[in-house]
Amino acid sequence: MEMEEQSQLELIQRYRRDRMVLLNFILSGNLIKRVVMPPGAVSLDDVDLDQVSIDYVLNCAKKGDVLELSEAIRDHYEKVILPATIKGGSAEEFFLLTRPEFSGSPPSRAPPPVPVHTVPAAIVANLTKSQSLHSPPVQELTIDDIEDFDDEDDDAGLNELKVVRRQRNDASDLIFELPPFSTGITDDDLRETAYEVLLASVGATRGLSLPSKEKKKEKKSKLLRKLARSKSETVASQASHESGLAVLLEAIRVQMEISDAMDVRTRQGFLHALNGRIGKRMDTLLVPLELLCCISQADFSDKKSYLKWQKRQFNVLEEGLLHHPVVPYVESGHKPSDLTVLLAKIEESEVLPSSAGEIQRNECLRSLRDIALALAERPARGDLTGDVCHWADGYHLNVKLYEKLLFSVFDILDEGKLAEEAGAILELLKSTWRILGITETIHGTCYAWVLFRQFVVTGEQRLLQHATEMLRKIPLKEQRSMQEKLYLKGLRSSIEGEIGNQELTFMHSVLSPIKRWADKRLEDYHCHFSEHPGAMEGIASVAVLTRRLLVEEANQGRESDRDQVEGYISSSIKYAFTRVLRDVDDASEVTREHPLALLAEELRKLLKKESTMFSPILSCWHPQAVAISVSLLHRLYGGRLRPFLDGAEHLTEDVVSVFSAADNLERYMMGVVVTSCEDEMIDEFYKKKITPYQVESISGMLVMRWVNSQLGRILGWVERTIQQEKWEPLSPQQRHGSSIVEVYRIIEETVDQFFALKVPMRLTELNSLFRGLDNAFQVYTRNVVDQIGNKDDLIPPLPILTRYKKESGIKAFVKKELIDPRMPDHRRSSQINVLSTAKLCVQLNTLYYAISHLNKLEDNIRERWSSKAPQENLNAKRTIDDLSRSDLNNGQTDAFDGTRKDINAAIDKICEFTGTKIVFWDLRELFIDGLYKPTASQSRLEALIESFDGVLIQLCDIIMEPLRDRLVSGLLHASLAGLVRVLLDGGPLRIFFQSDARLFQEDLEILKEFFISGGDGLPRGKVENLAVRVQLVIKLHGLETRELIEDLKAISMQGNRSKLGTDTETLLRVLCHRADTEASQFLKKQYKIPSSSS
Repeated sequence: MEMEEQSQLELIQRYRRDRMVLLNFILSGNLIKRVVMPPGAVSLDDVDLDQVSIDYVLNCAKKGDVLELSEAIRDHYEKVILPATIKGGSAEEFFLLTRPEFSGSPPSRAPPPVPVHTVPAAIVANLTKSQSLHSPPVQELTIDDIEDFDDEDDDAGLNELKVVRRQRNDASDLIFELPPFSTGITDDDLRETAYEVLLASVGATRGLSLPSKEKKKEKKSKLLRKLARSKSETVASQASHESGLAVLLEAIRVQMEISDAMDVRTRQGFLHALNGRIGKRMDTLLVPLELLCCISQADFSDKKSYLKWQKRQFNVLEEGLLHHPVVPYVESGHKPSDLTVLLAKIEESEVLPSSAGEIQRNECLRSLRDIALALAERPARGDLTGDVCHWADGYHLNVKLYEKLLFSVFDILDEGKLAEEAGAILELLKSTWRILGITETIHGTCYAWVLFRQFVVTGEQRLLQHATEMLRKIPLKEQRSMQEKLYLKGLRSSIEGEIGNQELTFMHSVLSPIKRWADKRLEDYHCHFSEHPGAMEGIASVAVLTRRLLVEEANQGRESDRDQVEGYISSSIKYAFTRVLRDVDDASEVTREHPLALLAEELRKLLKKESTMFSPILSCWHPQAVAISVSLLHRLYGGRLRPFLDGAEHLTEDVVSVFSAADNLERYMMGVVVTSCEDEMIDEFYKKKITPYQVESISGMLVMRWVNSQLGRILGWVERTIQQEKWEPLSPQQRHGSSIVEVYRIIEETVDQFFALKVPMRLTELNSLFRGLDNAFQVYTRNVVDQIGNKDDLIPPLPILTRYKKESGIKAFVKKELIDPRMPDHRRSSQINVLSTAKLCVQLNTLYYAISHLNKLEDNIRERWSSKAPQENLNAKRTIDDLSRSDLNNGQTDAFDGTRKDINAAIDKICEFTGTKIVFWDLRELFIDGLYKPTASQSRLEALIESFDGVLIQLCDIIMEPLRDRLVSGLLHASLAGLVRVLLDGGPLRIFFQSDARLFQEDLEILKEFFISGGDGLPRGKVENLAVRVQLVIKLHGLETRELIEDLKAISMQGNRSKLGTDTETLLRVLCHRADTEASQFLKKQYKIPSSSS
């Protein structure tokens, strides 16, 4: 609070000082045509300029009117008492000075009219704007009665003067941590005292002279022209001609806003003090005391100014000698309190009669000199600064005085730039080091302070660069001499802070405010540097440098730059996160989106700004700046996200939006780390600083629930479509059933809904979807196959075995061969009739449609999964359920493997069933029952080719081209099985001779060529392979009866292998159909087989 009040007081004093300078310039120059003094005032010294309206004065100067100071004073009070208006009318608007609540009701009648008095036009024309008809006569004072402020050359220079107006920033939180002055010394007092110290120091080293009036005007004119010149290439040449101590001092005087009168008085005082003191150096004088003794009231224009000046000298003397001494007092016979008593007596002498007051003043000054010198000439500070007069021993007073001197290095035209004479000024200020006890370290620290504070006020980046360079030049402890170390160790001050009384060293008093100011900005750099990030690097450098100096000064454990920067990152991220939370809450009420989803998007923007704008700067001191910010944001968002994840049970709209946003944010964070950090750093980052949200795991569980419910719906839909299927082609071009189209439609809708879930998923959920769809296709395939029944039901039962002879039948040798209960009942017969060959072909086409579109469905799912899968190149140690492109392409090639196997098996079964149905059911009468009856020569296979051809034409018209060979192969297989059935189990009515084998071979060749169809049908090799068994049976029919009997005996009785490459059953059936007595007798004797009926 004290710091804020002191800053406000300094600002008010600066405004008041600037106002006084402006009024003095206007009133003392030729800008005003004529100045009319108020009643009772003779000169401007009799007028309190604080009560003069500056607006009124400027308006008179602009219009060229006569300035009446009485009107200017009245205007000032009116503006203080009454509120200001903008573009208000003079007649319609007024201010009510009474309180209406106590005035009662308004009058009920209108006010009387205002009388109008006419004034002669000649009289009105002679009145000025500041005069009225009732104005009393006033004493007029022309500009000649006022001392000239400058000459005409100066006016020309001022007209050309172009001052850069900068918007001054608030620097109230950047002040020295020094105890307040007990005497109430103001900022103006310090500035004027600092200039007096400078004159004393310059006088000690280079001599001090008193310029004449003409030289003074000449120097002022040159200075104004120098200040008004353009910043061009001619500056260097002009400065070289105008260099010199006098010009430099004049520039400092102007920039420190010291009046000519004070400059002259001070110079005269110092010269008078040295008069008669041979060999006495000016910087060994007790400056305030010597000025008090050598300057009297006669040197001032009015007593008020003198008393103010004298009070300042008293305050400086008291602060310098009594408060906060660095060197302890010694026994000198005088008490410090005696100084205070004498100062009070000197002030008292001013109110005494002139003779008595003068005597008391002189006596007190003599006593004051004795006491002050005794207090000032204490043991010296050491060889470091020499044996000097300690009238300003408290270092906080020295530092404040030196600060005012350092502020003179800034350009008066543009306070954001260093003056061209800055180097010379700094060199000249070294002459004050002896008086003020300044060392190289103190100078560097104070100059860095001044540069940094001016940067804060003006915002000029070059000043920040200069301040940073100056901080780097401050000598460290090991670079300082032992004497300087001891001296700096004694520079301490005690201040009252928030935690009580604190004792601070010089370095802490100056650098701590700088670091605190920088820390305040850097701890929320997202707020302070979002629009101007260029200043952040310089301020961060200042913060790091000041911390290093302070840590070294305190001999504490060294806090690393990384720790400091990490603190900035943590603090700023938290502040930014809090602001984002507040904005998200407001936006959520408007957009109706879930706050966590909006928060994730805003944090992504925040992290993008952090990683591209701020982290590159902070990484100069902390290589892991990006990782630190990512881990903190990840943790902050995770704290908000965790309760939501724990409470999610279903895939609602909010759950989907939050899960998707959270997962995208986490992936973006990981991507930022991967692209910004090295591999070793990434590994450590994942192990120590990141706890994954596990959104995929939680969302995967919810997705699994959804997938299972959808798959159950799909199975129900599949069963309904199968029940409604009529197995009729959709069109001549689309020769499949409608059920498979519906199945694919519901499956594709499910897939679309699956990928429309904008939530993170793992490969587990995808595999579950694949398994469910695969099962749905398998269920569909099984339902199709179940409708066709068993092919064995189409094959008639085998007839009983008989031998060639007209004898009564006897019991068969093998009972199961005599009786076969498998007869198609009425229900099976009706079902077989319903499933016509055309419907069976439609079933085949439908299954082919299902298997041919599986690849397209699978590729679509893979492609959409690949686009849904993360694109960021994440750390190898953290994969998303071990998912990668290679896993997707290689690990899921058998996604519908079960469906493919089942469909292929079903196609083969239906093809086999279709062939069996054609041969054993549709062509049963012609083929199974009629072929080779009554003899082989009378009923040949050639007669059936026409029927086979008609069947094939019908099949090829319906079946899909890729299935043609598979279906024809089924028909060929059934035809060869039927031919074997006729040759081996033809029944009692089929009797074959050995010579019929040639006919059988011819028929077999006809059948094979029919299916080969000259190369347009089945491959010859495949046909030949399928006809191997028939070929063997025909071969057996062509052998001698004796040969067949011998081979049968060898097999059945002796247990030997067949020489003919067959088995017992085949040989037995060939002999049963042999029209031969020897065969008949053998069968009768060995197997008791009955003879066939005649």
